[in-house]
This record gives sequence, structure tokens and C-alpha cells, in this order.
Amino acid sequence: MTTRPSTTPESAPGTVVCLGETMTQVVPSDGLRLHEAATYAIGPAGAESNVAISLARLGSPSVWAGFVGDDPLGVRVRREIESYGVSTALARAVPGERTGMFVKDPSPRGSEVYYYRAGSAAALMDADYARAVMATRPRWVHLTGVTPALSQSCEEAVRTVVRLASKSGAVVSFDVNYRAVLWPDAHAAAQVIGDIAQRCDVVFVGLDEAAALWGAHVADDVRAHLPGPGTVVVKDGAADCVSFSGTRRTVVSALPVDVVEPVGAGDAFAAGWIHGRLNGLDDTACLRLGHLMAAVALTSHSDVGDLRTDPSQLLARARDGSDWPAPTGAVAAQPLDVSP
Repeated sequence: MTTRPSTTPESAPGTVVCLGETMTQVVPSDGLRLHEAATYAIGPAGAESNVAISLARLGSPSVWAGFVGDDPLGVRVRREIESYGVSTALARAVPGERTGMFVKDPSPRGSEVYYYRAGSAAALMDADYARAVMATRPRWVHLTGVTPALSQSCEEAVRTVVRLASKSGAVVSFDVNYRAVLWPDAHAAAQVIGDIAQRCDVVFVGLDEAAALWGAHVADDVRAHLPGPGTVVVKDGAADCVSFSGTRRTVVSALPVDVVEPVGAGDAFAAGWIHGRLNGLDDTACLRLGHLMAAVALTSHSDVGDLRTDPSQLLARARDGSDWPAPTGAVAAQPLDVSP
């Protein structure tokens, strides 16, 4: 199948293209359980579009690229993503296909999610589509481990993006985002995700994910398993984050927050880190900005939270560390070269 986005404009300077699946999320709007609620909210939900939305809120131009169905839900997904200031010019509605959906059942013990994504349009993304996206000459591309799990053609799309980016000089960030339910074969997941991660410039991975995939139980073991990327950021939930950039090892503790809903925190963290690096922040400040953005998502029922703080103030707080009780031992880092 040959697929092309409807338009292929040149990316704006500094643009981050986030490529992957976005589904329709249905969640009770009154906070009740799914079987008790009287009203429901519908909105877009996907790791890559979450990152794009947070980047746009922070002031970094972003693009979401992916497939939806040519159905009303696909129209709604694109319109709502655009409402946050994200471009969907590279997204494509696939004729005759449907948009994936999932339903969230809130519970004090933790929300349960029911997916209706099998056979959705997103699974049809392929290498041709990846080539069309990369033809727009993005300076930064963000991917996750969810996409290669959707289908063989989706895995080929991700690998094509990474390969073409290495030739064009685009920076590629990759969030492992291991979802066991999408990978019937855990060994295959470890191999595929690990191989893709090794070829990217920046990798975000939770310590729990690294343990499940590669048996790496401490941050240094994760770096030893992934020596290829220029930067590896290892997140350990509410404890801390460790980044490895070359020979530099930087640690920043997580902020104490009253968690409302954990979904989306990792995506917000990635957006904060990327925005920080695009604005020349050092390793410590990038981790701080990641934590600040994660806190926004953690304290909201929404996957992307509600950013009530001016982005310039967030950058300042990340630089000076005023939200942290003690110095974190910053080591100056040079920003990644994202010039064309």
C-alpha cells in the first residue's frame, strides 16, 4: 500500500514531529465509575500526540503525524489536537478505515482501561508514510515503543524514520513505552525495542520497563545495555531520574505531588526534557523541566494536564532549581545540535 499525507509542508524551524497512534478516549466526565456515570468526555489520547500537545503549550512548534480513520472520531481527534496549537498537516485519514478507541474506568484503586484498537487505521502506517513525513525535513522526531508493536508495517515505519534521520541529521528521541499487552512475545519486544533504541539520539525509559525488557534493575545497568544513544534518561517513578550524556551522569529527584492520575506523566516529562534541550538547558535543568511537566500531568485527570504556569517561568524554575530543596550537582551540558 502506498500512503501519502495530504500535504507535505516544510517544517518550521525547531519543529518536533511526533509520529504514532492517537486514539479516541472516552472517560466519565463526572469522575464516577464507568457503569455509574451519566456523562462522558471524548478526546484524543496517544503518547506521541500527548508529547506534541505539551510541546506546543511550552512554545515549541510541534506536529502530530499518524493515521486515523475517515470517520467522525478521526475528524474529532485531529480537530482537538489542533485546538492545542499542534499541526496535523502530516496526519492522514485512511479511506474505509476506523479510528481506534479506548474507554477509561476511574477507580480509587487505579483506573482500568479497555481498548478497542485492533484493526484500526493506525496499524496501517508504513515505510512509505515514514518517507513522506521525513521528506518535510523535520529537525527533531519523537517516537515511542508503542508504534512498532502495532503491526509489522508500523515497525518498518519507525525503522525508516530512524534510518532517514541519521542521514539528514535530524535528532530522534525514543520513549520505550513498553506495553506488555501489545507484545505477545516478550523476547521479541526486548529485541525490537532495544534495537530501535540503540539507533536513536535520545532515549527515555522507565526503570520498571528496563527491568521487564532487559533485566536492568539500576540506571547504570540500563546505560550499559544501551551504549548507542547520545543520551539515555532513566526514570524511576517518584524517586528520581538519571541521565547519561556521553560520560556525564546527572541525577535529579522527582517532585513530591498528590497524584490524581498517573497516565500521561511520562509523555509530559519527555516534552519538558525536549523543550529544555531545544532551549539550550543543561542536563540537570532538562531533567528538572521534565519533572515540572510530569507534575502537571500527575495532578490532573487529563493525560496532558492543565498548564497554568507561563512557560518562561517554568524554564526559569528549571534553570535555578527553586522547586528543589537542595542543589542537585549540576554538570553543564552542551545543547544537542539541531541545526538543519
